[in-house]
Amino acid sequence: MKKLIYILSAFCLISCSEDYLERGSLTQLAEGNFWQNEKDALLGINGIYENLQDRVLYSGNLNGTAGLPQHDSFADNTFNNYKFEGPGNFVEGRADPSFGFFNAFWSSNYRGIARANIAIDNISRIPDTNIDPEIRNQLVGQARFLRALFYINLAIYFEDVPLIQDFQILEDSYVPKNTYDEVRSFIISDLNMAIDDLPVTYPASQFGYATKGAALALLARFELYNQNFPEVVRLTTEIMSLGYELYPNYAELFSSASELSKEVVFSVRFIQDQSNNGETFSATFLGIPKVNVQPMPNMVDAYLAIDGLPITESPLYDPTNKQENRDPRLVASVYFEGDIFIKYLDRPFRGNTATKYGLKKYVRDDQSADGIGPAAPGGQDFYVIRYAEILLMRAEALVETGQLAEVYTLLDQIRTRAGMPTVTEVNGTDLSPTELMEMVKLERRIELAFEGLRFFDVKRWGEVEEAYARASADPVGPYNPEYRGRQSEVFAIPQSEIDANPNLVQNPVWD
Repeated sequence: MKKLIYILSAFCLISCSEDYLERGSLTQLAEGNFWQNEKDALLGINGIYENLQDRVLYSGNLNGTAGLPQHDSFADNTFNNYKFEGPGNFVEGRADPSFGFFNAFWSSNYRGIARANIAIDNISRIPDTNIDPEIRNQLVGQARFLRALFYINLAIYFEDVPLIQDFQILEDSYVPKNTYDEVRSFIISDLNMAIDDLPVTYPASQFGYATKGAALALLARFELYNQNFPEVVRLTTEIMSLGYELYPNYAELFSSASELSKEVVFSVRFIQDQSNNGETFSATFLGIPKVNVQPMPNMVDAYLAIDGLPITESPLYDPTNKQENRDPRLVASVYFEGDIFIKYLDRPFRGNTATKYGLKKYVRDDQSADGIGPAAPGGQDFYVIRYAEILLMRAEALVETGQLAEVYTLLDQIRTRAGMPTVTEVNGTDLSPTELMEMVKLERRIELAFEGLRFFDVKRWGEVEEAYARASADPVGPYNPEYRGRQSEVFAIPQSEIDANPNLVQNPVWD
């Protein structure tokens, strides 16, 4: 079948409703009324995957209220104009511990963790007579992978958070925070166990489940964040032996035509139908592409000219026609005034956004085959990790460990796929480590633009303040990014959680 739909069963673990959060429902599941055989185990695992489709995680939102695909707005790549709970409120210093997004992001990740905890505990106890032991190990491995993914989201944005490792009844649920290092150790342990238990591939009908490559890649990304560069080199070496490759057409990659390509390491799968399995990160209104998520001018200017030089140095750059003679990834990712952005209506983009640009990457520009328009929930998968990021992670780790020779080859692969001259052709092969790292940073920004990783990057590089300065200097109004030290780098624990849990204390920077 075309899509792996995260099946929603009648019982509350798989339900999208908030009934899942009720303690009585959780207790009923934990008592063993459901977890009897392999079919039950598979449904339970699907319930964890379903949580990834939450709008505050990977589905996004038509108005850009900060699903993970929109997290570039927490830095300098995109402007988010959503005045209620969007990233702009955080960037402009209007957020406090009662900020609704903090609560939604916290709750959604812990909901996923709770589902994973229940699944791990119960699947492990299904007797061998009712489940193939190899299948059981694979399913538990998937649950560990997903639990690690949820904890990584929490650790990067909140840092010190409660570490809940199993199903807890009400009297045990008032847990204090653990340190970041404790959470990190738990994540690494979960992912190493997942690596051991997950297969390299599944049958085509099961595309979308976490694989060994996905677990290796998620661990590599997390260890890159932790600056454990030798481990990143080791992990990416193993990933590169598993058969992944770059898709030949960058622009086409971010469409349903390429969802099953060998570039995809792990994706959140969606289907466009009348159920709740659609996504809204690719939706667009009929008047403005993507509505409230717009490329920033400094982001557009960061793309090189087609000769591989910065626009400040290239004789090919024309400031009156900015999209001409530029890195082809620019016009694959950004709408300029006059570009047709609704094909079946032949409707041009009028430049009627605060930044004068429209977001194009991932955005649907036409009706589906059955006539569903681009403003409706869609079926575009979101690539959580793709092979280009593996190459870039490896390049960065190699620079940091003083192994420069291979870095040129890695960057050149990505530039060649994009239709750009290589680093070797433009800059030679005698760059200093500092110069080469700047190349890696630029390539990450361009290649992974608008995929939700920009804040992850500038935070670990110690460049959040610089990103705010670039955003503040852009002629976008009214928009006033205000760097507030650590409050611009760490989310506040939701006030509702502090009020409900006497053992939970606020992050010090938000006290």
